[in-house]
Amino acid sequence: MRESLIKSILLHLGIIGFLIGSASFHLPTPKVMEVTLNPAMPEPEKAVSAVTVDQQKVEQKIAELKKQEEAKKQAEAKRLRDLERRANDARKQREAEDRRLKKLEQQRRAKEKEKAEAEAQAKKAREIQQKERAKAQQAEKQKQEAEAAAKAAAEKRKAEEEALKKAEEERKRKAAEAEAERKRKEAEAERKRLQALQEQMLQEQLAAEQAARNKVRQQQIVSEVDKYKALIMARIQQTLLIDEKMKNKQCRVNIRLGFNGLVTQVKSLGGDKLVCEAALRAVRMADTLPVSPDKDVFEQLKNINLTIKPEF
Repeated sequence: MRESLIKSILLHLGIIGFLIGSASFHLPTPKVMEVTLNPAMPEPEKAVSAVTVDQQKVEQKIAELKKQEEAKKQAEAKRLRDLERRANDARKQREAEDRRLKKLEQQRRAKEKEKAEAEAQAKKAREIQQKERAKAQQAEKQKQEAEAAAKAAAEKRKAEEEALKKAEEERKRKAAEAEAERKRKEAEAERKRLQALQEQMLQEQLAAEQAARNKVRQQQIVSEVDKYKALIMARIQQTLLIDEKMKNKQCRVNIRLGFNGLVTQVKSLGGDKLVCEAALRAVRMADTLPVSPDKDVFEQLKNINLTIKPEF
């Protein structure tokens, strides 16, 4: 609103300046040292009258602009008052609605409380009635149980006498069967003991034979592994380029081989730099190294560590 007022004042000032400039443009300019008056020039009284008329128009225009600006201000003030009035009305309506809802909630809670109290009283009455009914049923049940117990006691005595007689007969029969079963189990246990002893002796014999075979096999594997390690070392020495600087020096390398002897990886594990470089180069140049077709031997050759010493 403040910006629009400033713009309106600037516009009015521009219009006023334009009107004043127009009025000044029509004023006659006197000539110096002119004796004879020009008949075509306006008389001084008429010029003053024209300026007065233009000034009146300017003042009239300014008054109209002020009146329009005042009307705008009054309209804006009225609009703001209307907005404030509507906001107050909405706030009052909202407060009234909140009070109405609060009252309804209080009424609802009161009804729920009354309902809960009534249900509690009804539940209590039902519980009392159920307890009385249970007492009557329990008394009738106890009466029937007492009568049944008396009858059962008489029958029980008779049954116990018969049972004792049968039990004695059954005891004697079971004792005879138990004795026979004991003798049978003793004989079975002895048979199983002898059988287990024989099986143990057989297992020990088989284990000893297997251990002997494993030992022979292990010796064969160790011998084969040493053999192929020597072959691999010989192959590496064939392609190893040596220098006098390598004398009495060595390098330890790790070599990984495929099932056909193909070198899949070789790396240095430490040692003299020149020997290690020559050893890695020699292994790569060899490309394929000797391996055993025996699976157990190959398992110990596929990932081996060797110490390479140049031979002079």
